[in-house]
Amino acid sequence: MHAYWLHELHAAELRRRAEQDRLVREALRARRAARRSGHKEAEGPVSTDRKRFVHAA
Repeated sequence: MHAYWLHELHAAELRRRAEQDRLVREALRARRAARRSGHKEAEGPVSTDRKRFVHAA
């Protein structure tokens, strides 16, 4: 019974890792697709106002 329990724990861990790997691959595919379609990612510059600062003399 102990061997069966260890087998079940190991199988559950493998399933968890496989699901995590699937999620990572899915996120990467989505990022690539968004990049190809021209959409900007959520992260980036907050403001594009470059004239806020005075040039140094």
